[in-house]
Amino acid sequence: MSGLTPSGVYKRREPTYDSYYSDKKATTLDVVHVNLAFDATEDDVNADNAMNGHTSSEVDTTGKHIHVATTDADISAPIKHKDDTQSETSESNCCISAIGRTQGTLQNFYASYETQILGCFGILLLLGYAGYFGYAMYYKFGDEGSIRLLVITSFAVFCTVCSIIKTHFGDNIYTGCIEPVVVFLRRYWKYLKWLGVFIITGGFIAYIIADIALKFPGNLISLSGIIVFISLLYLFSNNPSKVKWRPVFMGMTLQLVFGLLIIRTSFGCQAFTWLGSRVSEFLAHTDAGSKFVFGDTFEEHLFAMKLLPIVIFFSCIISVLYHLGFMQLITEKVAWVMQITMGTTAGESVNAAGNIFLAMTEAPLLIRPLLKDMTKSELHAVMTAGFATIAGSGIATLIVLGVPANHLLSASVMSAPGALATSKLFYPEEETSKTTVANIQAMGKSTHTNIIEAASSGASSSIKVVANIAANLIAFLAMLAFINATLAWLGARVGLEPPLYPTLTFQFIMSYLLWPAAFLMGVRWQDCRTVAQLIGIKTFLNEFVAYTDLGQIIKNRKTFENYTSMYNHTSVEYMPNGEIFLGNTNSTLVGGMIEPRSEVISTYALCGFSNIGSIGILLGGLGAMVPEKRGEISKMAVRAMIAGMTTDFLTASIAGLLYQGGSSSC
Repeated sequence: MSGLTPSGVYKRREPTYDSYYSDKKATTLDVVHVNLAFDATEDDVNADNAMNGHTSSEVDTTGKHIHVATTDADISAPIKHKDDTQSETSESNCCISAIGRTQGTLQNFYASYETQILGCFGILLLLGYAGYFGYAMYYKFGDEGSIRLLVITSFAVFCTVCSIIKTHFGDNIYTGCIEPVVVFLRRYWKYLKWLGVFIITGGFIAYIIADIALKFPGNLISLSGIIVFISLLYLFSNNPSKVKWRPVFMGMTLQLVFGLLIIRTSFGCQAFTWLGSRVSEFLAHTDAGSKFVFGDTFEEHLFAMKLLPIVIFFSCIISVLYHLGFMQLITEKVAWVMQITMGTTAGESVNAAGNIFLAMTEAPLLIRPLLKDMTKSELHAVMTAGFATIAGSGIATLIVLGVPANHLLSASVMSAPGALATSKLFYPEEETSKTTVANIQAMGKSTHTNIIEAASSGASSSIKVVANIAANLIAFLAMLAFINATLAWLGARVGLEPPLYPTLTFQFIMSYLLWPAAFLMGVRWQDCRTVAQLIGIKTFLNEFVAYTDLGQIIKNRKTFENYTSMYNHTSVEYMPNGEIFLGNTNSTLVGGMIEPRSEVISTYALCGFSNIGSIGILLGGLGAMVPEKRGEISKMAVRAMIAGMTTDFLTASIAGLLYQGGSSSC
């Protein structure tokens, strides 16, 4: 209740009861007057009556007494005095206040001892995992699962130890060990670099003679391809006199080292094969979501319902890894290796490393703040790396098509330094770069608040990618069918039609135009036309269409091997168009087959986004990031695509040079 003060402001006052209720119940005719000695207005009383359900009230404004009329129901009900209400409110406030004080105390305690608490929690987790790991090794050791657990644990321990050493002793190690070496290298670099070139070149020549020329002389064709492709890039370079050979030489060296590790060593080959199997195993979990959305028969629509959902799942995982910082860490380390060895700038090195995992319009986002200050040569390198590689989501899709996973992963890694090498040869640097390592380390942070948001955002962002892949496949396959029908009609007008001649098609024309490129990469002469067709489809249409055909060719070879193991070579008929008819099973191997060596070289040669359609995609994506550079980007787009395609040819040539024979896997 409130009263009017002399200043005209209502002020609440505590009531004093002048009378009290008797224990005797009043009848319905009884009226009890309660005199409350406190200041009030008529509005206050009416408001209280309305809340309390009183039927009538009288206000004596002169005596400041209030007469309230109630019924016997009101009298019989227990009366709750205001003191009681205030007591309950006070108790409630005390509870809330106590909870607040407790929370504040806990928060202050955590803030004061956060390091110790997290340390104890980490120690408990470490002890728990150590117990689990020890028992797991004791319970079952020797199978693939135990080796996998051992490798992962060992790698995690190694990274943790390195991080601890760097945090606590990094400055001392750098000052005492690394800095003197750096000073020595800088002082005598002009002599040491030529010594390094001599050692690497001499070792390479000795290896070529001893291990390739004497054992696999046919592989030397691939070496001639490497020389021809590099010579053509230099001949048509934007400015041959400005070419710096360090990035070119070291880029090719890194490609060769990766190739030796993966193709010529059993450990490297088995390691990448194992990694490819684990990736395939991981991506197989996509089927759970596809089955739930599309039903049990989703595999009947292979591409739309089995392959495209893999892009969604992989994009989700990449987004989560980016949020956790793993993508930035891996990219930074790979970029550091390329920058130290090749002498390329920080921005273009990070972009090339990012293209191993990301698409041609996604990797530049890692260095988006630097794009506006990049030189023309750096922008050309960014574009070339995009054309020369395939994103992780694309690799995931191709693995399901039957393309060897180990060679796909190897091609992506090898093409990253190769793209920088060909770019610096085809469009050498003529300006001074403004990008530094400090610029790289200061960016690339995730904008997501938690893992759930990162996963959801990654899945949502893949919608455009999936739609783009599906739309392009529909459009390009339809266009290819129209072109082939038109060419067949034109050929038929002059007698170029079966059975005397093959049907005139786009693939048939490409098989002759690109035959020299396939031969220089080391493809067997009888397979050159088939591989040239695949390269033509990839260049003028789409890499997914080309890899789909390659996957079918690989399956055909396996089918043919199974057939000949059962029926020898009986009832086998080779068609003029390259197809093979198997009489005993009454089946036709559409697309024919090629040797395992040609399969491997094709896998490397096709592993890139260097096609006509990708030019538009890159112009749209990169142009939106740096609109002020759109003119320069459009002028260099075709040149960058040619450089990217040549990078894939060089990678394939190195694979052909090092290939020993056997199947396309280890």
